[in-house]
Amino acid sequence: MHQIAIQRSIKAIQFSNSQADFTNLKQLSQEIFSQLDISTTTTKDYQYRIKSFLHFIESHGFKNNTYLAFKKELADLPNISVATKNKYLISAKVFLKELFRQGLIPIDITSNIKGFNQSRKHKKQGLNDREVLKVIEYCNSLVRTPQNMRLKAIVALLTLQGLRQIEVIRLNVKDLDFAQMVAFVRGKGQDDREPIYLHPRTVRILKQYLKECKVKDGALFRSRSNNSRNARLTTKSIRCIVKSMFEVLNIDRSTHGFRHYFTTKLVKHYKGDLLMVSQYTRHKSLEMLQVYNDAIIQQEDLPNFYEAFNEIRL
Repeated sequence: MHQIAIQRSIKAIQFSNSQADFTNLKQLSQEIFSQLDISTTTTKDYQYRIKSFLHFIESHGFKNNTYLAFKKELADLPNISVATKNKYLISAKVFLKELFRQGLIPIDITSNIKGFNQSRKHKKQGLNDREVLKVIEYCNSLVRTPQNMRLKAIVALLTLQGLRQIEVIRLNVKDLDFAQMVAFVRGKGQDDREPIYLHPRTVRILKQYLKECKVKDGALFRSRSNNSRNARLTTKSIRCIVKSMFEVLNIDRSTHGFRHYFTTKLVKHYKGDLLMVSQYTRHKSLEMLQVYNDAIIQQEDLPNFYEAFNEIRL
């Protein structure tokens, strides 16, 4: 969309009480986000979540307090987590700031308005030792078909390397250096690939997978479905694969629970040496690792907490 067309679209809603044209606003937002220096995944996320804010403008008009009013409306929604509310708020903030930067609105109406306060404690628990053992026993019991070998390789990268889902699907065969026992991973929000050391068991499983499934180049993990055969797996595909396994094993966890398990295991093993743990988990900040450490300390202290009320017999 050209600059003049964008100005015409925004002019209709600039600080007025009239209802806005949702179609034009949506087209404007798609164009704005596509021009930003962000990843494709983030662009799609913004483009999806901005619809909620655009519907709000469509109903309430566009005024000086529109962003704050949108935040208040989100605050009253009972069935959405604080984390999700913040994602909707951030999408709207990025959109509005970009409109202001381009001179399409006269003031930055997001200024001095904070996001929702979010607890640093984990809302969902990671897998525990018993659940991981069930997963490993299940994978080892499967017939060695290409599909099952792929599952075992994915589980190895999630469990023994703590890879994020996006990191798993981005892996190519050429990223694996078995001689040095290293994989080159492109992480969340990263443009370059960084080396990670592979556990010997991960190396063995990946070698078996590549050999038996005849994967020689390109994407490490590919679809085996009829609709997208040989296409690179998506994060949604990874979640579906893991979810199917969890349903068989009656495990009520998410795929990200593997990374929780990996991190918790290392924090315990290194006795709270978070700097060393960060070398393997690749957390940018030790603050997040401190959340894991605090949770471990509190869990270990629970018997003392229980003991404090032993004399109370209700």
